[in-house]
Amino acid sequence: MLFKTERLYARELKKSDLPLFHRMQNDHAVMRYVGGKTYTLEENTKDLERVMQFYKKAGNDFWVWAIAGVEDHRFIGTCALVKNEQQEYEIGFRLLKEEWQKGFGKEITNGLIRYGFEEMKLSKIVAYVNKNNVASVKILDSTFRFIKEFYNDEEDCIDRYYQISN
Repeated sequence: MLFKTERLYARELKKSDLPLFHRMQNDHAVMRYVGGKTYTLEENTKDLERVMQFYKKAGNDFWVWAIAGVEDHRFIGTCALVKNEQQEYEIGFRLLKEEWQKGFGKEITNGLIRYGFEEMKLSKIVAYVNKNNVASVKILDSTFRFIKEFYNDEEDCIDRYYQISN
């Protein structure tokens, strides 16, 4: 376990997460604001294996973890702290659709921020979100400092950019 919140904890992904990982990554509603593409079982198998390989990499700056329930240890989604192309540590999370509207997004965001600042010793964390992703915008507006909106050519949308400093 990397860190724990009141109802959740983050841990390394494992092969046994594949069925729920695939269900999440193959759900159009979940993937709507992250490129909109869903993935096949074969693609998700390769992606899960690729992400797990980063755990062993020296100097790793690409961290994607499973989110699990404290009481029942069920897979709820994934969360991440990754160094992006601008050399900033970027926060992210995805939840299974049935786990939406339970406050888990806000809870895991706060846990990631705390972990990033206290354990990883980061000085700044950023977030990018499609402005139409109302639930995530609400979380980021309540936690991060809004910096700007801009057109994202790659995903053909308006993104909002946020920062929080330690």
